[in-house]
Amino acid sequence: MSSIIRRHRAVALAALGCAGILAVSGCGQSAAENSGDPETLVFASIPSEESTSLQQEFGVVTDVIEKETGKKVEFFNASDYAGVIEAQRAGKVQIAAYGPFSYVTAKDSGVGTVPVAAPVDAEGEQPGYRSYAITKPGSGIASLADMRGKTVCFVDPSSTSGYLYPTAGLTEAGIDPKTDITPVFAGGHDASALAVASGQCDAGFAYDSMVDVSLPQKGQLTPGDVEVIWKSEEIAGSPLTVSSSLSPELQERLTEILRTKLTIPSLVDAGYCANAESCALPEDSKYGYVAVEDADFDGVRKVCDVTKADSCQ
Repeated sequence: MSSIIRRHRAVALAALGCAGILAVSGCGQSAAENSGDPETLVFASIPSEESTSLQQEFGVVTDVIEKETGKKVEFFNASDYAGVIEAQRAGKVQIAAYGPFSYVTAKDSGVGTVPVAAPVDAEGEQPGYRSYAITKPGSGIASLADMRGKTVCFVDPSSTSGYLYPTAGLTEAGIDPKTDITPVFAGGHDASALAVASGQCDAGFAYDSMVDVSLPQKGQLTPGDVEVIWKSEEIAGSPLTVSSSLSPELQERLTEILRTKLTIPSLVDAGYCANAESCALPEDSKYGYVAVEDADFDGVRKVCDVTKADSCQ
């Protein structure tokens, strides 16, 4: 099986030792252990796509944080969702970009993380997106119920649109995600979609803009490679979070930056982007970030209550 697909392995905190969690930070230098805030802020993102692309995708975000705080920002390439959660739990990550479910998983398991902003496509819009179920045209799979007996690509057990909402949809369609299909965890939304396009999975799940925008813009998907057979209900937007181990002053400053400096008009006015057309933001946002809070993710908690998914425990 291609290296684009890998079975998910639970990542124990012990395996995320000093070298495993962050080679860049140095062993034992968590924010909680320092008398003051760290001079270098570590930014991590869940692996929705290939890690070098992620670092580029968040380039303008980290540039703004560096200039506005005067601190260096280093990007942490996590291999899976658990890596981000456990690195922030250990105090090795100060700013994290989560999906809604991975944020809830982190927050509700005791990680000191505070959601502050999420991307939207227009001013005044509420943050949100959808999960897509995709398959190759001519596969004979026209609905979730048709996935019975098939090999199905998911993203990660802690992915909102790549696992939690898909399993809820499958369950409603009468499909047991554990026994009625052969599940494969691809590790990223791009990997899941591309595995379907290449025929490595009969069907799969990924978030909407990965299928509609990101992969087509990169030339990795062309019209007709896949077709969308199901869309989830609206899901709360993916949050940027800051660690509660930082000083209240720095938390407040980062919150202000992430909520007010990361819109395309502000980025153009400040000279980070030459014009709106050249201003690239994460998740292909057409406007930028707006404020969110913990209560915005109660819908994810409700889906967990309904599905009783193992990864919700």
